[in-house]
Amino acid sequence: MRCDPDLQCKQAGLCVAAMTYELEPVLTRIAEALERLAPPRPAEPAFGASSLFRHDPATGAFHPAPDYPLPLASLVGVDRQKARFVENLERFARGLPANHALLWGVRGTGKSSLAKAAFTAVAAEATTLKLVEVDRDQVTALPGLFDVLRSRDERFVVLCDDLSFEEGAAAAKALKSALEGGVSGPPANVLFVATSNRRHLMPRGHAEDRGLVATAEDAEEEVSVSDRFGLWIGFPPMDQDTYLAAVRGYAKHYKLKTTDLDRRALQWAQLRGARSGRVAWQFIRDLAGEQGKALPL
Repeated sequence: MRCDPDLQCKQAGLCVAAMTYELEPVLTRIAEALERLAPPRPAEPAFGASSLFRHDPATGAFHPAPDYPLPLASLVGVDRQKARFVENLERFARGLPANHALLWGVRGTGKSSLAKAAFTAVAAEATTLKLVEVDRDQVTALPGLFDVLRSRDERFVVLCDDLSFEEGAAAAKALKSALEGGVSGPPANVLFVATSNRRHLMPRGHAEDRGLVATAEDAEEEVSVSDRFGLWIGFPPMDQDTYLAAVRGYAKHYKLKTTDLDRRALQWAQLRGARSGRVAWQFIRDLAGEQGKALPL
């Protein structure tokens, strides 16, 4: 018996159509499930909403932050550091050549406060200037962040507070990659600012369980990162005169009056076992609370 080829083709076509019809709902459900499992696309950054932002590398989001409340003029005892940092920042805001900055020195001397207060002061005149703060544990995400910011019209200060490389050379390599920019070069609209208690960003107890050669290579990798900062600004320990000048400056700025200001400030420092801008500010907060006056956070 002879088979009709046209009839066979029609039957095959009907079978394929029936299978497609049966599979279509299944394929649709699979596609919808994959869509739900896929990470959401990050929203377009709304950099017009604020001047300060925190970056979340997990989602790619930029979260607005309130303006920094401490005026630049209230930071005393760091006049030289203030002038040098502000000069570099103003150049960057105007589109002139500027250097990535490392603010290093003993704790509590005002490194972070200066970085944020100086930015707030300069950004009041340069509205396209934005600050993006990143956590030191997220340094490995910096190359991706810089690539995102590169295409923007705004100019960005990327701030990493209390930077150090506790986990070896991986973070150091990521930071070097971000600052050098690979084949495309570093973004012209990004200025990186880091604060650290250590001039070369290295942990005090460098790991030795990888052997002397590997440890030495990690140390070289980490020390070489500090060379990428063209501007180093040191914050030495405060002597007594500078500490008292800071206390008096804060007291004058916030109109706090007491007849024994110096004596009480020195007693406060003695109890804390340190003299620094942070200790001076903590004393002023205590004095303001005593006198029932409000201060910035």
